[in-house]
Parts: sequence; structure tokens; C-alpha cells
Amino acid sequence: MKDDNSDITEADRICRFSKLHVMMLDNRFRRLLVNPEKILKDHISPGMTVIDIGCGPGTFTGALAGMTGEEGTVIACDVQEEMIGYARKKYEKKDCPGTIRWHLCESDSLCIKDTEADFALSFFMVHEVPDMNRLFTEVYELLKPGGKYLVAEPVFHVNEEDFNRTIKSAEMAGFVIADRPGISMSRSVILLKEIS
Repeated sequence: MKDDNSDITEADRICRFSKLHVMMLDNRFRRLLVNPEKILKDHISPGMTVIDIGCGPGTFTGALAGMTGEEGTVIACDVQEEMIGYARKKYEKKDCPGTIRWHLCESDSLCIKDTEADFALSFFMVHEVPDMNRLFTEVYELLKPGGKYLVAEPVFHVNEEDFNRTIKSAEMAGFVIADRPGISMSRSVILLKEIS
């Protein structure tokens, strides 16, 4: 998201890696409130290619890998090497059933090439992005026609007016609104890249 306030730095925007942040983002209580399998079950099927944007400690990554199966691929990306390292170790220990590609992004670009994804997910992270217009344009280009993008933002960080601006930015990139799912503690939208 482009900030009008130049005093806000990248460090202020991003939920930095620490044991406390990992505990807050990846725990049983949060998974009860925000259950990845329940949220994603109607959108993910075996063999899909999925991008988990801002994967953090991998809360959704494992669920996505399980749902896409051995024939599918999950590209789990984050700007923090520590988060990717934490998530990778966690899923190496669990012998995750699907294929996960770990990808380090830059703060201003996903830096993903030669990918045609069926689905993308940004859970509680778009408000941390320095230029959401660029993010939406990149995701739009990475999705196949008919591909979907679930964006969920936390109600305690993103008010309705800001979320509506987020949706407008996505529409400017070419997305159309496919659904407004009710997800606990969030403002959320399913965006669609229409088939031409």
C-alpha cells in the first residue's frame, strides 16, 4: 500500500520475525478462529498451483499443500528469510504431502517468474505492502484466466474505508469481485481474473 505518510518505514509496516510474532500467527487458538482448511476448502483442489503471498510461519502453507496434493505446487513467499526458514523447518519435520517451493520476495516485488497459478492467497498482509497497486498487478499477471485471489485483512488493522480502497486497487489491476466470504476477524474478498 502506498502511504501518504512518508514517516512510515518498511520496518513499521511489516510484522517482523520474532518468537512472539510466530506464536501470535501460528497457534491452535488462532487456527480455531481462522481455520485454513475451512476457509480454503471450496477454492483449492488437487493439482493446483497456488501462491501463498506473505506466508509468514506457514499457517496456511501446509493446508494448501495438503489440499493441492502431490501433483500440485504451493509457492510460499515472504520478504523475511527468517519466516521462510521457520516455516520450511516446520514442514520438513511434518513430511508435508504436497510440493512447497519456498520463495524470498523483495519488499517491492514478488519476483516470481514463469508461473501460471490457479489461486493466490494474501492473508492479513496486504496492509503491510508498500505499493498494493503493484502487488495486485503482479498477482493478476501470475494467475491463469479464471484464477482466484483471496485477500483477507484484519479488522483490527484495516477499517472498512481502507479495505474498500484495497478492492478498488485490485479492480484497477483487472480483477472483479467474485465473492465476499465471511471470515472471522477479517474483511475479505475473493477476486477473479475473468476468462477473456
